Amino acid sequence: MTTKTPDKPKKKAAKKSDPYDTPAMRQYARFKALHPDCMLLFRMGDFYELFDADAVAAHKALGLTLTQRANGIPMAGVPHHAVQGYVRRLVDQGFRIAMCDQIQDPKEAKGIVERAVTRVITPGTLVDAELLDDDATNNLVAIHFRDVRDGEERIDLAVVEVSTGSFTIIDKPAGAIADELARLGACEVVYDGDDERARRIADAATAVGCALTPRPGWQFRAAEAQEAIRKQFNVSSVEGWGLAADDPSIAAIGAIVRYLHETQPAGDADDGAGPGALTHLRAPTRLVEDGRMSIDGASLRALEVERTIRDGQTGGSLLGVFLGGSRRMTPMGRRLLRQWLCRPLADIDAIEARQACVLALVEDRKMADELASALGGVQDVARIAGRFGMGRATPRDLVALGGSLDRAGAIAEALGATPAFAGEGAELARAQSALGPIADEITRACVESPPAHLREGGLFADGFDAPLDESRLLQRDAHSWLAAYQTRLAGEHDLPNVKVGYNRVFGYYIELPAVQAQRAPAVFTRKQTLKNAERYITPELKSFEDRVQSAQATGVAREQDLYAGFCERVRAQTGALAAFAGVVARIDALLRFADVAHRRGWVRPTLVDAPTLDVAQARHPVLEATLGDGYVPNDIVLGTEDEPARLALITGPNMSGKSTHIRTAALLTLLAHTGSFVPADRATIGLTDRIFTRVGADDALHAGQSTFMVEMIETARILHGATPRSLVVLDEIGRGTSTLDGLSLAWAIAERMSATDLGARTLFATHYHELTQLEESAPGRVRNLHVSVREWNDEIVFLHRILPGRTNRSYGIHVARLAGVPERVIARAQELLESLTVSHEGGHTGATAAAGPGAGPDAAQLSLFAPTPGPIVTKLGSVEIESVTPLEAFDLLRQLCAMLGDAEP
Repeated sequence: MTTKTPDKPKKKAAKKSDPYDTPAMRQYARFKALHPDCMLLFRMGDFYELFDADAVAAHKALGLTLTQRANGIPMAGVPHHAVQGYVRRLVDQGFRIAMCDQIQDPKEAKGIVERAVTRVITPGTLVDAELLDDDATNNLVAIHFRDVRDGEERIDLAVVEVSTGSFTIIDKPAGAIADELARLGACEVVYDGDDERARRIADAATAVGCALTPRPGWQFRAAEAQEAIRKQFNVSSVEGWGLAADDPSIAAIGAIVRYLHETQPAGDADDGAGPGALTHLRAPTRLVEDGRMSIDGASLRALEVERTIRDGQTGGSLLGVFLGGSRRMTPMGRRLLRQWLCRPLADIDAIEARQACVLALVEDRKMADELASALGGVQDVARIAGRFGMGRATPRDLVALGGSLDRAGAIAEALGATPAFAGEGAELARAQSALGPIADEITRACVESPPAHLREGGLFADGFDAPLDESRLLQRDAHSWLAAYQTRLAGEHDLPNVKVGYNRVFGYYIELPAVQAQRAPAVFTRKQTLKNAERYITPELKSFEDRVQSAQATGVAREQDLYAGFCERVRAQTGALAAFAGVVARIDALLRFADVAHRRGWVRPTLVDAPTLDVAQARHPVLEATLGDGYVPNDIVLGTEDEPARLALITGPNMSGKSTHIRTAALLTLLAHTGSFVPADRATIGLTDRIFTRVGADDALHAGQSTFMVEMIETARILHGATPRSLVVLDEIGRGTSTLDGLSLAWAIAERMSATDLGARTLFATHYHELTQLEESAPGRVRNLHVSVREWNDEIVFLHRILPGRTNRSYGIHVARLAGVPERVIARAQELLESLTVSHEGGHTGATAAAGPGAGPDAAQLSLFAPTPGPIVTKLGSVEIESVTPLEAFDLLRQLCAMLGDAEP
């Protein structure tokens, strides 16, 4: 009989604790669930902490040290005083940030500190100065498709610059999404993610580098949109804005307003600035396009208007020409100048009004210098006012605003009674009348070097506020009282080494060396023991400490109340501040036009209502600064009485200046339409509705488009959109496919651009020398130009001169040698060129010499069309030599001679 050992009782499995089951982590998890698409920065004391996946992502993006909480959750943090720099880097890398702040004083909290997400930071909703680029607008755009009417699909764009409060609505054809986003410099696009056409918006925004934010479709419905508008602007109807009650743009307006309220729920009111969420947002105004020239995104990029193609920098671009110089423009002026260059005028009266201002400043350099001096003290008023409107202003913003507004008088004095600036002077006077009192009071009330925040006061000057002065007096007297108290203690108790001091941890204390501690009087109460000393407190010292601390808290509270009052007064002047910022920006931009014109010798162009382009000694505005006296200017003539042709075919070698010449024509036309002077000796430029370019090699492989496909898409846009008032710049059309395909396309495109019913001013740079035959087939409509070259001892010299006539060689092998291609390859290429030339001359490939003045035998080119065979060739082609008898051959010869008209043999 065996005995069975009883089973041991099983131990109960320990219940695994939830790492998020703590008060702080439960609070964190709740906010994270509300903002799952954001990186949540959770304020804990002096740090913003990130947890879990956010911590890991921040560790990779910022290089933050990754640690763990006791419960194993990954954790990383950044100091609260330096958080803006980290936020900027995260936003630049495409992250959305939710800022979760402590909205309760920790000293008053019973348990967990109360927190709230005070704002969501996205690329299009940046407000703080540290996060923004002074030179560029930071536009948030909402896009919504209209109902199709009359067969045309259109879109509405609501455009908000959150940092300044500007609000614009634009109506465009649906195909212009990418171009408009490029012109606006949009940073983020809000759109109806439920719309079946959403993919088109997403593709266009991606192409120009915008962040994408899809929203629920219900936010674009009329009823919900109108509710958001009423809540923000406190209006019952949009008709006061010039919009119909059923205007389709209401959908985009309401959606963008709702999105702003979600991301900017309130200011953090850290310095008593008050909530004021979006109080600076102005009522939307419709952008009227009738008086503006249109430039698509591809042309802005090809002409390097805002930044260079190679490195994406402003230096080396057209904008960089104006932003350089010894005098730094105001941020508002720099942003406006960028807008003027991307969206030029197309109204002669408006253009000439700007030109008159520039001329006045060019001719009166004393006024220009005085204006420059007056503008030197103006800060970014537009964005400072925006931060006040959103409750995010700082004491430094208040002082900067006061100093900036104080410059209004100097600006007005510099302008004087100059007729060209009459409009700006009147608007400046109105702004000065509204803002002068608050500017004077800010200047009188505040210190010159304000603190970054008001947690410890220090903004307001002595003598401005009596209660504040009383509190400060008690704090200042503390030092003398403590010194006197220390002297009294030493004498009364015979303690020569006694000290009275203060630190933030223990407050006020009396310190005795350890050797004297045994002589401490009974009135001393021990407070702290150190290695070689003892610290005490007395009832008298404690009473003094309470009074001082109360005075300090009272003083800080008083300063915060005063500051809140100033903030409220600033918010009440939102309209006047916007007007002041606008007039300062215009004066600053016009002054920079004048500075550049004066320094570089630019001239005032004449704008005419005719499709003409007549520029003497034109210079590329960017290259003239780089090359100086080495730059070779050229004339540009199209559509004049002497040269009626509107299509110029420009042939010549690589690197000789063809592309520079055609870009110069486009850039000078653009500059003239902004109101700027132009780099030339004389210029008459016809009013232009659009500038089109097809320049350079580019692809869109992410969209499945090759270089040649992109080229053809851009060319198709030109052919469909160009009018007789347009300026078209084409560079090497058709080079991305086979020779015959490309040549045929280039020929057909050139023919179309020169057609009588189109006749857009067109500069066409090409290596297809066959196209020069168009001058003969379309006399008066096509003109041949070429870049002159000199040959010397097997070398070539580019003269960069544009002359009438055509050239027949591209000198590609010479350029390859200059580029450093190995000599062995160069020699072989030369052999092949000679071989192909001989073959062409022999007629084996149907080649003909594209004859031109001075063309040599090596100038043979493949003809676009093979020569039509004559009757003799046709007759010979039908003969079967192997079956012809001698008699038949003799008879055939007699027939051929007769066909040639010769005498019989």
